[in-house]
Amino acid sequence: MSERIALVTGGSRGLGKNAVLKLAAEGTGIVLTYNSSEREAQNVVREIEQKGVKAVALQLNVGEIATFGDFAKKVQESLKTVWQRDTFDYLLNNAGTGLYAPFTETTEAQFDDAMNIHFKGPFFLTQTLLPLIKDGGRILNVSSGLARFTQPGSGTYAAMKGAMEVLTRYQAKELGARGIAVNIIAPGAIETDFGGGRVRDNAELNQLLASQTALGRVGLPDDIGDAIAALLSDKLGWMNAQRIEVSGGMFL
Repeated sequence: MSERIALVTGGSRGLGKNAVLKLAAEGTGIVLTYNSSEREAQNVVREIEQKGVKAVALQLNVGEIATFGDFAKKVQESLKTVWQRDTFDYLLNNAGTGLYAPFTETTEAQFDDAMNIHFKGPFFLTQTLLPLIKDGGRILNVSSGLARFTQPGSGTYAAMKGAMEVLTRYQAKELGARGIAVNIIAPGAIETDFGGGRVRDNAELNQLLASQTALGRVGLPDDIGDAIAALLSDKLGWMNAQRIEVSGGMFL
C-alpha cells in the first residue's frame, strides 16, 4: 500500500502543527500550508522529515480565493515530484483566525474577512482540490464548540463554523459516489496561540472555561491532534457526515 498523504491548511502552527505531527508519526506524508511564516513552516517540515516521513510546505492564504487555481497546480507538482502520485488521501481544512467582536460592533469588513477565511475559502478550496483527492479519500473540516454554545463576541466566527457544519453534510452526500467521507471536528477551548493565546495566557479565562468543562480543564493541542489522527484513521472510515465535538464536555 502506498504512503497516505494529507493536505493540511494552516499546518505550521497551533492545532494544525500538532495534527500534522500526529499524522506524520503514523507514517502519513504531509503537504502543509502556511500564510506568512515560511520559517515556521520549514521547521515543521524538518521535524516531520526527522520521523522518516516526506513533507512539503506551500504558501496559501485561504481567504484569497483567486489564488486557489495556482495553489492546486503547486500541489499537483509536489505530489508528482515528492511522492510520484497524482492524488492525495486526506484534506484537513484547518486554517483560520479568531474574531472577537460583539454583534452590534462587527463591521462589514470584519464579517467579510471571517466569511472568506472560514466559509467561502474552505468551500472553494475543497472544490478546487477535488480532482486531486483520491477516490475513497477523506475530508475533515473544522468547526468550533462555539457553534453549539455561546460566548458573547464570537457570533460572527461561530456563524461561519455553523455554515461549515451544514456544508459538511451536503459534501458527504454529494461526494459519496466517489467514496469520499466528509466529517467535521469541533474543538472546545484549547491552549494555543489562536486568538492571541487568550485561553492559554489569560489565567482567569482559562479557569472559567475549565470550570465549565466536565473533565475539569481546557483542552491541549495534543487532545485535538490525536483526535484528528483518529478521525482520519482506517478504523473510522465508515463514519460520514458527522459533527464530532472534542471539548472535554463544555457547557453541558
